[in-house]
Amino acid sequence: MLRIAIDAMGGDFGPQPIMEGLISALRHNTTFTAIAVGDEKELKPLIPPYLIDRIEILHTTDVISMTDSATDALKRKESTIFKAIELVKEGKADAVVSAGHSGASMSLATLRIGRIKGVSRPAIATLMPTSENQNTLVLDVGANVDCDAKNLFEFAIMGQVYAQDVLQLDEPLVGLLSNGEEESKGNEITKEAFTMLSKIPNFAGNVEGSDVFKGTVDVVVCDGFIGNILLKTAEGVADTIGKIIKKDLKRSLISIAGAVLMRKVFKNLKVRVDYAEYGGAPLLGVKAPVIIAHGKSNNKAIQNAIYQAINAASSNLDSDIEERLKLYAIEK
Repeated sequence: MLRIAIDAMGGDFGPQPIMEGLISALRHNTTFTAIAVGDEKELKPLIPPYLIDRIEILHTTDVISMTDSATDALKRKESTIFKAIELVKEGKADAVVSAGHSGASMSLATLRIGRIKGVSRPAIATLMPTSENQNTLVLDVGANVDCDAKNLFEFAIMGQVYAQDVLQLDEPLVGLLSNGEEESKGNEITKEAFTMLSKIPNFAGNVEGSDVFKGTVDVVVCDGFIGNILLKTAEGVADTIGKIIKKDLKRSLISIAGAVLMRKVFKNLKVRVDYAEYGGAPLLGVKAPVIIAHGKSNNKAIQNAIYQAINAASSNLDSDIEERLKLYAIEK
C-alpha cells in the first residue's frame, strides 16, 4: 500500500483544510495511508476515529512561512516540509504533498530526494484548461527563471512522459512556446531548443500562447519566467471573466432569467478554470513524486493533489523519464 507524506501545516489557512482534504481522499481511496507532518495537538482532534489507523502523525511544530527564505529550508531540519521530504528520501513514504513554501519544497526535494539521472533541473508542471475536452500540460511554470536549450529539451521529455504515464495519453503532442509558429521564430535559445526537440517523436514545432488554451498540443514547453507569467495571467483572466459575468447578470431580469437557464454551463466553466480541480503542480525531474499545491488550497484542492501523488507514485514515471532521456541523449 502506498504511503503519502503530507505537510499538514504549510498552507495559508493552517491544518484544517489540509486535513479535511486528506480525510476526504482516504474516504474515497483505499489504496494508501498517510503520514501527516505537523503539530500533534492540532492535528489529532481533526482525525475521525475510524481513520486513526490510516493516518500517522509525525510531530513537529516548526513551519516555514511564505515570508521565509527558501535558502533557510535546509537549516530548519525540524520544519514540516523538511521532515515530509525526508520521509520520502528515507523510503518511509512514496510521495509528498505540500501547500506550503513552494521554493522550500523545490529546493529540499532537489537536494534531499535528488534528481533523476539525466535531469539538469527539475521543472514545475501544471494543467491549463482548454476549449476542448482536455487540458494542456505546461512546464516550467516557476522553478527555473533562466533556462538554456538543453533544459527546455529535458522539460519536453519529462512533460511527454508525464502525459503518457500519469495523464494516460497515448501519443502526446509537444509544442515549444514561441512568438510565432514558424521555425525561424523565437530567440536564440528557443531556436536551438527547436533543433534539439525535432529528434523526439510527436514534436509539433513552435506554438503560440493562444494554442495553450485551444488544446492544439498536449504539452507546452517554456522557461519558468514565461511559464509563471502565463499561469498568473490565465488565473487573472479567469477571475476577471467570472466577475464580469456576475456584474452583467445583476443588470437586468432578462440576464438573471438567462443565468438560471445557463446554470449548468456556468458551473462547468467554473470547474474548468478552478485550480482546486487540478489539485497541485508536480515537480518533475526528482526521484519521487512531489506535488506542490497552492497556498490557498481548500480541502478539494488538497484531495486532488493527493490523487495526483497517488497516480504518479503508482506509475513508472521516474524510470521512464530516465530511459527516455538516455534514448535521446544530447552531447554536452
